[in-house]
Amino acid sequence: MFNKVLIANRGEIAVRVIRACKEWGIKTVAVHSDVDSDSMHVRLADESVCIGSHQPQNSYLNISSIMSAVDLTGAEAVHPGYGFLSENAKFSEIVNKHGIKFIGPSAKIISMMGDKIEAKRVAKKYGLPVIEGSEAGVKSLDEAKSICKEIGYPVLIKAAGGGGGKGMKIVEEEEKLESLFLLAKSEAKKFFNNDELYIEKYFKNPRHIEVQIMSGKNKTVQLGERDCSVQRRHQKLIEETPSPVITENERKDLLEKTVKMVEQINYEGAGTVEFIYENGKFYFLEMNTRVQVEHPVTEVQTGIDIVKEQLWIAFTGETALKQSDINPRGHTIECRINAENPSLNFQPSPGTISVCHQPSGFRTRVDGSVFQGCKVTPYYDSLIAKVICKGRNRTEAIQRTLRSLDEFVLEGITTTIDLHKKILKHKKFLSSNFDTNWLEKEKFF
Repeated sequence: MFNKVLIANRGEIAVRVIRACKEWGIKTVAVHSDVDSDSMHVRLADESVCIGSHQPQNSYLNISSIMSAVDLTGAEAVHPGYGFLSENAKFSEIVNKHGIKFIGPSAKIISMMGDKIEAKRVAKKYGLPVIEGSEAGVKSLDEAKSICKEIGYPVLIKAAGGGGGKGMKIVEEEEKLESLFLLAKSEAKKFFNNDELYIEKYFKNPRHIEVQIMSGKNKTVQLGERDCSVQRRHQKLIEETPSPVITENERKDLLEKTVKMVEQINYEGAGTVEFIYENGKFYFLEMNTRVQVEHPVTEVQTGIDIVKEQLWIAFTGETALKQSDINPRGHTIECRINAENPSLNFQPSPGTISVCHQPSGFRTRVDGSVFQGCKVTPYYDSLIAKVICKGRNRTEAIQRTLRSLDEFVLEGITTTIDLHKKILKHKKFLSSNFDTNWLEKEKFF
């Protein structure tokens, strides 16, 4: 196994990777910005290197600084976590060219699946159903009008090189197309330095279902699906597995087709294939070529350590898993705890945590990077912890999650804990009668 791994990230995912490395007996290197010098991932790592100021482009997005830290510490591999440079093909290529192992797929695969238009072509080629829409980047307003007329309104304009809801606009009627098309183009350029857009049919009441895969050179296995339909502005808040709305036949078909597609592209590492699900049909959405925020849902459900398996695949080129090893049982739910104020339009809530008591107990897991006295800064994503609970069935999982959220005490900042309690108690969540637009429609905040 690797002797030393550098984690090119921060926060709870850096802590998560450090823990997996320690269980393999791997020494760890944390990188950090000037404001993160006292953070948990720095405290837990064997070594740490300051790579720049608090602005992400000067630190966690600074490839030169990260590679200098690799050289300085003698790390043999780099784990990118999620976000920041995790799906940056250039970063993957530079790491590998330096004789260092990038823990993830090749730059070619990252580039192919990171381009939403190309990913859609690949998915369609290898048998996955895709959403009706543009086959290539839409270059002009006239072209956009023609496509929208053909597939019918409402439509969704999306940034070809983006994600996270940036550069994404819903167009209900032709009169609004011009203004929203130009706005999406502007946002795509600003956030991704790529103003290419594509257009697809918009689903009004969809579920968001995704499949977790682990893949080596000669074998791909699936670890089941996750239902990530509780969202706000395309950002996931709660994830669960298994999905309570798909049938066993639908599940079997979805998992088999996903594995076949991933095998065909010679994927290596952990990955997630995302789908829209409506009226009994699945449509390919995108593939994330990294470990996802919600990976603990699957870990708790299956008993498989996804991050440790990532490390093994990176070192050997193969997955040690067999499909027969994957025996999910019961039901698992994850709540993302953000340092935000839901009553103030989810305004970030930075500050110093004066009291921190995290839940524990039977089948309760907390992945986080907070502790009493730690500072939550305004410079990065507001996710500070995740609460993951498993039950024998969905009802017990909900009850256990509510009990755990009641135990979670964070003072000094405002969080989304109370919002999660409201959602989990709502009759529509309890009956699983909701879609990705539910939270906005119900006006929880």
